[in-house]
Amino acid sequence: MPDTTGWETCTTLRQKSLVPIIVFTESNERIDPITGLEMGADDCLPRPVSCRELLAKIRAIFRRISFARLGGSPLFTVGDVQLDSASYKVFKRSQELTLRHKEFDLLHTLMSGAGQVMSREALINRVWGVDWLGDPRTLDVHIRWLRQKIEDDPAQPQYIQTVRGVGYRFATAIEVGPAMEYQN
Repeated sequence: MPDTTGWETCTTLRQKSLVPIIVFTESNERIDPITGLEMGADDCLPRPVSCRELLAKIRAIFRRISFARLGGSPLFTVGDVQLDSASYKVFKRSQELTLRHKEFDLLHTLMSGAGQVMSREALINRVWGVDWLGDPRTLDVHIRWLRQKIEDDPAQPQYIQTVRGVGYRFATAIEVGPAMEYQN
């Protein structure tokens, strides 16, 4: 970097912004990663780094950012559906639902952005990863499974809505109304 070091740039950038910073060092440099973190980096990786490791680090940073933006609340409630990301549980009308791992991740992604349309590509990238090479119809299958579990009438979905030609969105609490009170 002309006229400055990467560490100075990191420190200056951190003073002005909360933008994620990952610092790369040459593998023969023996720079203490703690120094990088203390200067404001979110992570410090020696080069060469694998694409898979880099993507995992980026996803972890964005998970922390998303969690912080939501006020740190692990609980999402829309109508009769409640997702608790801290305990990895989903409830409908106070009854716990059994979800597969990817179903939970997909529901969490949709509920955390309730009201926003999410493209098919964005959903696949967030739930299965940007380097996933499977059949894109897998998303539709998981959506169908989720609808069977959380919708009163999966053929007329109230919660998980299809936006033709774009992707899916999760309804807002205002759209579905308040949750009903149920006796256990």
